[in-house]
Amino acid sequence: MTNPTVLFVCIHNAGRSQMAAGYMSALSNGRVTVRSGGSEPGSEINPTAIAAMAEEGIDISQGVPQLMTTEQVRGSDVVITMGCGDVCPIFPGKRYEDWSLDDPAGQGIESVRVIRDDIKARVTALLAEIL
Repeated sequence: MTNPTVLFVCIHNAGRSQMAAGYMSALSNGRVTVRSGGSEPGSEINPTAIAAMAEEGIDISQGVPQLMTTEQVRGSDVVITMGCGDVCPIFPGKRYEDWSLDDPAGQGIESVRVIRDDIKARVTALLAEIL
């Protein structure tokens, strides 16, 4: 059986989706193919998100915000959107979820930790369902 593929999408691909992808990569131990993208990619990963994930021992500093493509969506088994809703193309047979999460952009580390911990709980639950 091939690994399930999960795509995390947010607007700028600089915070929420990068943190979710970081957790999914770390917690799945290679058993899930992880992708992330944005509808309007930012220029860099949110430094506060990088710091919050580093506290968890996960390095997302090498990530680069990238444009979500139709091919990425088509090639994924699970598509998780975070605040970008309608911009994601819909293909039959895919699992779609929209996670309502605050955007960490412009927020301090305390607020970003709350978002991070929410993402970790959601990723852990999703992982248990797809593996």
